[in-house]
Amino acid sequence: MSAPTHRKVVVTGLGAFTPLGGDVASTWAALLAGKSGVRTLTHDWTETIPVHFAAETAVDPSEVMDRVEARKLDRAEQFALIAAREAWKDAGAPEIHTERLGVVIASGIGGILSLIGSYDVYLEKGARRVSPHTVPMLMPNGPAAAVGLELKAQAGVHTPVSACASGSEGLGYAMEMIRSGRADVVVAGGTEAGVHPLPMAGFAAMMALSTRNDAPEKASRPYDKDRDGFVLGEGAGVVVLESEEFAKARGARIYAELAGQGITSDGYHIAAPDPEGRGAARAMKLALVDGGVAASEVVHLNAHATSTPAGDIAESLAIRGALGADTDHVAVSATKSMTGHLLGGAGAIESVFTILALHHRIAPPTINIENFDDDIKLDVVRDQPRALPEGSIAALNNSFGFGGHNVALVFRSV
Repeated sequence: MSAPTHRKVVVTGLGAFTPLGGDVASTWAALLAGKSGVRTLTHDWTETIPVHFAAETAVDPSEVMDRVEARKLDRAEQFALIAAREAWKDAGAPEIHTERLGVVIASGIGGILSLIGSYDVYLEKGARRVSPHTVPMLMPNGPAAAVGLELKAQAGVHTPVSACASGSEGLGYAMEMIRSGRADVVVAGGTEAGVHPLPMAGFAAMMALSTRNDAPEKASRPYDKDRDGFVLGEGAGVVVLESEEFAKARGARIYAELAGQGITSDGYHIAAPDPEGRGAARAMKLALVDGGVAASEVVHLNAHATSTPAGDIAESLAIRGALGADTDHVAVSATKSMTGHLLGGAGAIESVFTILALHHRIAPPTINIENFDDDIKLDVVRDQPRALPEGSIAALNNSFGFGGHNVALVFRSV
């Protein structure tokens, strides 16, 4: 292994498989257009639970993945592999020694569909009918393993699990792999596939989900006075990270720099955030220090903003605590209003959005705000995209998870 370094880490490839589109281009176009990916579910179990809608992927994996390959993979693994293939191709399929290539794909839950489905097979048909692929399909590191095996990565294949902060923590871990000298290129992201009656019933029992069954496309409404919970989403986001010198040596197109990360924990409650947002604020401050970025350089922030009454307030206090009382120069986007909440995949796909916002100098809108909450003291981008300034600028991406996990990532334009 090479000696530890302080190398810059840059983004050279992007991949996405989301409720808004089957790739980055379609997802980004729908996001800028303010389209909702939330729809009424049509499964035979829909009426058995209180919430009848979610943000399923816009394209089914069966439309882009070979059937024989797909049957050996959990749905979350399928998402991750599709997004990773797009990101790798977008990066130009770097030629690299496999011992210098790593993979970090996070998940908050792992292969829950395969776990529950295989148990149903066991109960109905007996042990002999359980698939030999069951364990690789249900294990949380399955998506990372699938991507790592395809790319023959040998610098390390990892799976951070920190609830809804998992995807962002995956990118942060990948950055440290490159900084430490353990890898030159890391494929990193997050994935989740939890649209199933059991987890949805569990979230509903916690009163965490919106219950707007009559208007599902308007259910995810961060910062609105009438927000009543988050909308479950599914999908994956993947990026290719490289050391700056490796990327430049091969003439790669660079989207942005992943400059720093901040990771803290609340130590407050298993599900509720610290109401003052102190842990979240510390994460943002640490990310800025780690990246050598001044608060005044931050002109855009992709908020965690799940559309829960307590969470949105706590994060708004945290943002002001980290960036200062005057945050009028920071264009805040809450993209879960369109994608729903991808749980362990959220931080990864929202990192893709943050990177594209810097690259194209445009902040995505937040939809469904009809009665803005007066307690939110932020400059929220509403309904229409907003141009970002020229010159050197930076953006934050926030991700917080059950258990009090806080992760903030800071990206810088190139």
